[in-house]
Amino acid sequence: MASSSNSTSPSSKHPMALTLTRSNSLSRMEFDFDAIEEEDSPFPEVRASVSNIDDPDMPAMTIRMWFVGLLLCMTSSALNVFFNFRSPAPTIVPLALLLISYPFGKFLAFSLPITTYRIPLPYLPRAIFPLHQPSFAPFRLIVNLFLPLTYPRALEFSLNPGPWNIKEHVLVFIMANVATGNPYALNAIVVSEKFYGITMGYWFSLVIVLATQLTGFGLAGLCRRFLVWPASMVWPQNLVACTLLNTLHAEDDDDGIGMYGGTYEPGSKGMSRYKFFMITTIGSLVFFFLPGYLFEALSIFSFICWAAPNNVPVNQLFGVRTGLGMSVLTFDWTQISWIGSPLMVPWWAEVHVFFGFVLFYWILTPILYYTNSWDLAYFPISANEPFDRFGNSYDVKRILRTNDTFDEAAYYAYSPLFLPATYAVTYLLAFALSTCVIVHTLLYHGRTLLNGMKKIRVEADDIHAKLMRGYPEVPDWWYMIAFCVFFSLAIVAMEVWHTDVPVWALLLSVMLPVVYVLPSGFIYAMTGQGITLNILAQIIPGTLLPGKPLANMLFKAYSVQTLSASTAFVQDLKLGHYVKVPPRATFLVQMVATILAAFIQVGVKEWIFSNVKDICEPTQRSQLTCPHNQVFFTASAVWGLIGPTKQFGTGSIYHPHLYAIVIGAFLPLPFFFYQRKFPKSWVRYVSTPVILNGVSSIPPATGINYSSWFAVGFVFQYLIRKKNFAWWSKFNYVLSSALDSGTVISVMLIFFTLQFPNGGSIQVNWWGNEVFQGTADYTRTQFLPIPTGGVPWKGFPPATGTITAAPTATGF
Repeated sequence: MASSSNSTSPSSKHPMALTLTRSNSLSRMEFDFDAIEEEDSPFPEVRASVSNIDDPDMPAMTIRMWFVGLLLCMTSSALNVFFNFRSPAPTIVPLALLLISYPFGKFLAFSLPITTYRIPLPYLPRAIFPLHQPSFAPFRLIVNLFLPLTYPRALEFSLNPGPWNIKEHVLVFIMANVATGNPYALNAIVVSEKFYGITMGYWFSLVIVLATQLTGFGLAGLCRRFLVWPASMVWPQNLVACTLLNTLHAEDDDDGIGMYGGTYEPGSKGMSRYKFFMITTIGSLVFFFLPGYLFEALSIFSFICWAAPNNVPVNQLFGVRTGLGMSVLTFDWTQISWIGSPLMVPWWAEVHVFFGFVLFYWILTPILYYTNSWDLAYFPISANEPFDRFGNSYDVKRILRTNDTFDEAAYYAYSPLFLPATYAVTYLLAFALSTCVIVHTLLYHGRTLLNGMKKIRVEADDIHAKLMRGYPEVPDWWYMIAFCVFFSLAIVAMEVWHTDVPVWALLLSVMLPVVYVLPSGFIYAMTGQGITLNILAQIIPGTLLPGKPLANMLFKAYSVQTLSASTAFVQDLKLGHYVKVPPRATFLVQMVATILAAFIQVGVKEWIFSNVKDICEPTQRSQLTCPHNQVFFTASAVWGLIGPTKQFGTGSIYHPHLYAIVIGAFLPLPFFFYQRKFPKSWVRYVSTPVILNGVSSIPPATGINYSSWFAVGFVFQYLIRKKNFAWWSKFNYVLSSALDSGTVISVMLIFFTLQFPNGGSIQVNWWGNEVFQGTADYTRTQFLPIPTGGVPWKGFPPATGTITAAPTATGF
């Protein structure tokens, strides 16, 4: 990263205001934050990873940037659509493209000619206009309007404007962020065609994908003054990307800080960030072959369960695969970073998340489970799917008529839908969060929102915002037009193809992300933990449009994707803000990449379903079994067919969950009023939405993903940051990006060289890959056996003797 000492300081103090204090037993770095506030970000995390200087003459929108970005992103987006239908399958993540594009760009900079090409443009002959200005005003206006068209002009460009630079590189990465992910709306399209027999065709698929992807783009741009420009909106994920980019593109001064710390002695040799990155990347790549393939017990490191494999409570509390993760240890970075890298999330946010996890999943969940509340003890304590009353995964097809509508008689003859314990608690927290986050935002950010609406500066500019003022900003009306155009596309899709989604329902579906984009953005920007609308976006259409699974899926897809896309777009806008990319370049790159990717992704999906036999069938030869679409189908049937009334309405099993909506609205109030009365107390740091939302990844995340995440975060974000801030500020985010990069490469190597060939038959069979398979944790054993005839249900009709259970699922 370019040293901040290279920039010109407007004050007399050094921009970093760094003082080295020595004593007999301690050397420590001290920062004068008052001195650096105008020179750099007030946040140490940002100072450690983002350069505070800019070169306005550095080219960004180059031809080679478009070539590299579009080639890599369009290829990877097509592959990810294919992988989405396969199980198991890797995902080509943007970080991998960031690494691949670096040598690609360097090669083009080395090989392409540096010639500047000049293409003359046509112009009007000067003779057709009078030499002097006409006296008649209308004629004079016409002459002045067309006179510039008589000047000779030329289009100048170069295939190689200089070295491959950080601004070109970050624009490729921004393309990757918006283009490589699988469109959420494809789930609704595939399920409607494959499971409900409703075929809409290519153009409907394209229109709905464009609408769901880009409505959020317009919404994101309208939130810049709240979520991008303020310095307090840190966006922790971007810090890792910035560190990696600066590591690849900038030279370090030798500050004497090496891999194991620094002596701070004159003449001592340190280590560059790039060298540190390469060593740790290669190390993580090689090491992942152990937990990822050769010694899988290092990943599912449930050592306590190995000692007591048949003790169900021990396995449920200390288990790794389906338990609550009280054993804490795992040596698999994919397990540790499942909910995000613990090296990038601020310490205060990690404390909030882990406090919520302990409170709700290590205390509340066992209490509810072992007291058999809501009949939870008859099912696994943690699972990704609902169950029927016989202990099997819920068979949605048993409650469907031949025309794919809800069969109420079959429902009562079969079973209600039972949730595993962690799922039930997740729904409880989701209901509380839906109101808590709105109230918290109004209380804590109300003045900011009001000032932003009045176009008053939300907070003082930091150095990054000041540098960005030198570039033309994107007008709000550009984003407003994008929002209106793509929302109109959604209306066209719903009306032309007769999807049973009325316009008023579509308006309601877009209102959800409009309401939640700022609360979600505030939490995401400060903690790295986003809010999802999955539950609300299923309950609302399930209540208002009952018995219409297609309408439920489209409502959910539009609402959920608009919020997630807007959050992703805002995150990339902040990344461009950090790297000092012209805002209009970011706007154009995001728009073009998303539109082109939509055409390719829909085309790939259409080709696969037209040419691959037995697609989405369990016996498909190439394992294209559509696992994600199966889950989406189950959710559509549960919420679109059974509906929230039977699941949460009066007299239902989970009706008490609805009281959490009211409780959530009152949760922020005591903390807000207490910190108003005692502004210096620790209560001012409490954020109730972060506590509730931090654990929202369960399921599919399990306890080990939180306990191991917090343990690593405690070491790096608290101990090392406190004891050796100089090492932390130089290497912490480099280490995070290196662990991510090495693991991603290793996962893809293992998949394509060892798991994909020969149908996955290349295996290593030994104790280290089998010891965890004989535990109750691995087999998802429940605490109480299922009663004869199934779990009692008061809604079950009197003639119970005529009902038979489905075959018992393996492992129960």
